[in-house]
Amino acid sequence: MPREITEEFVWQSLPQRPESAHKGSQGRLTLVAGSRRYRGAAALCAEGALRCGAGLVTLAAPEAVIPGILARLPEIIFLSCGPDQVTDPQPIREIPADTLCIGPGLGNTSATRELTLALTRDFAGSVLLDADGLNALAGIPLPRPGKGLVITPHPGEMARLADISIPEVEENRAGVASGFARANDCVVVLKGHRTLVADPDGNVWVNTTGNAGLARGGSGDLLSGMIAAFLAQGMDPSLAACCGVWLHGAAADRCAARLGQTGMLPHDIVGDLCALFAANGR
Repeated sequence: MPREITEEFVWQSLPQRPESAHKGSQGRLTLVAGSRRYRGAAALCAEGALRCGAGLVTLAAPEAVIPGILARLPEIIFLSCGPDQVTDPQPIREIPADTLCIGPGLGNTSATRELTLALTRDFAGSVLLDADGLNALAGIPLPRPGKGLVITPHPGEMARLADISIPEVEENRAGVASGFARANDCVVVLKGHRTLVADPDGNVWVNTTGNAGLARGGSGDLLSGMIAAFLAQGMDPSLAACCGVWLHGAAADRCAARLGQTGMLPHDIVGDLCALFAANGR
């Protein structure tokens, strides 16, 4: 039976930011995200990472993606990777990083598969794979980076990864997530109503925050950036995932109270996330 992720658990797990903190001590995160068609995915992922405390965030993205994000988030370090789609891993591999977040808005192509494999091969830090980073690796062994792998599939992506049907996933969400986490030595964040977090040791947690206002494109991109930021700051992968999904949902609940579930958008949640941090001494 999954254990509930509680508010007390989250605030006990999140480290306090030390007074001596500097940008180098708060984690170096590289986001590999965005394409000409999905520019907003990179923007939401990047803002989630910044707002959750990562010290240095580099966005490796096509040139077409960068101007709009630069106007919104001048704190981001940009690495221009071609005109329309990221394909060359070498410039990205040269950037010092504690954590890689790969996938939001990249595009589901053979080039994305080769890029993802090249970046994760022998990577010493932690890796989060989402969206097209996951789709690219369906049917082949997942990477095993030095400090852990977190994957964040929705039920369709989970079905492709596990080679089963979506109804089979939904009928046994905890069993599928836990079995896959054990078999692939990773943390699985199985998104959806009552998102689950499963780790390789057989632990499963259920999240009870969040609402139907999250049911729109972009919500998962924000979540990926949030969890990746916690990974970059040195959190254990399962704790980073649990804290990320709880905070994402709790901020969405505050947002829905302000704007309503129908009208709220993923980028609206950010202000509520900051309010949660402030109210709890973070």
